Amino acid sequence: MLNSIQRAIIKKDLRTIVFNKRLFPVLLIVPFVFSIALPSIFIVSISFLPESSPEFQQLLQIMPSIKAGSNIQITAITLLLNTVIPVFFILIPIMASSVMAASSFVGEKEKRTLETLLYSPISLKQIFQSKIFAALSLSMMVTFASFIAMVITVQLEMMFLMNHNISLDFLNWIIILIALAPTLSLLSITLIVNGSAKSQTVEESQQRSVFLIIPVFLLLVGQFSGIILINAWLLLIVALIFLILTILLMKRANKKFTYEALLKQS
Repeated sequence: MLNSIQRAIIKKDLRTIVFNKRLFPVLLIVPFVFSIALPSIFIVSISFLPESSPEFQQLLQIMPSIKAGSNIQITAITLLLNTVIPVFFILIPIMASSVMAASSFVGEKEKRTLETLLYSPISLKQIFQSKIFAALSLSMMVTFASFIAMVITVQLEMMFLMNHNISLDFLNWIIILIALAPTLSLLSITLIVNGSAKSQTVEESQQRSVFLIIPVFLLLVGQFSGIILINAWLLLIVALIFLILTILLMKRANKKFTYEALLKQS
């Protein structure tokens, strides 16, 4: 249970990122592109793309077998919504948590407020927990808000262009939003906090979570190439792997997270 000082730290961090004119736009741009812009481009392109065009035929080649009598355009959009777009929602929590976590301890260093924070009447472990909870909370709020915005936008576009409701694979989406997104957020936050003692700028600290984007990018390429298609089991396995990595890195971060390490580079 968080005490009043921890809740105050969390509110301060959330308020700081919201009113930061440099970081807050970055926090909004990535979710907007992945949850609204790209899905809209896919839907509009497929709805106006002739079925006889080479581009549409290439799309059909990576799609599973289509039942006779099915609307090919609606089937293609449904496949994209349930295989390609979910990969974007793996990237959103990584980007959101990295922006928040990087501006946390490293942001305190840049503003010369770290010493004041460390002199507060709570333990270093409680400060550590507050920073992680603040970054995780913001990441999840951005992820869930992006999902709601995506569903509303896609539904309106499908009704307007094709007079058809969207069809989501709710099992995959639930695993992504409830299991994979929080795990990835925690892993990204832990990586950044783990190097917070050495980092002097927010940008330098954010670089430590970049490696998480590489496997996600490979997964995205697999979706477009048809090599792999995400399913519930694959998502659960990936979430479990990232959870194990998070636990191991969290233990390491706890050992490195000392007053001396933080103040040495501040």
